Amino acid sequence: MAITLTDNASLQIKEMMKSESSNARLRFGVMGGGCSGLSYSLGFVEEVNDELEQVEEINGIPIVLSKQDIPIIEGTTIDYKQNLMGGGFSIDNPNAIISCGCGSSFRTKETVGAPEKC
Repeated sequence: MAITLTDNASLQIKEMMKSESSNARLRFGVMGGGCSGLSYSLGFVEEVNDELEQVEEINGIPIVLSKQDIPIIEGTTIDYKQNLMGGGFSIDNPNAIISCGCGSSFRTKETVGAPEKC
């Protein structure tokens, strides 16, 4: 299993999936950009490209992962935290060696990505 979902994240994702189609899957991956070069991508999709992606079921949630992203996100934990300002997902990636101040972008030892100006 490449990633882990906490119980709070799983509950929130399942709640969000209720407003999606019955074929919806969660897609988690990375894309170039952000201050540090890579940014996380998290959203719902219905289509899966079997050549480039794989589907894992975690806590009853089908999750689509890009095969090329797996080395970058291996061991990542996704959590959902609620506070006075609302709630949001937090991502703890043990492969990230540098993160920007806002926490939305990162880079790994092997993957620099495409850094942008903040």
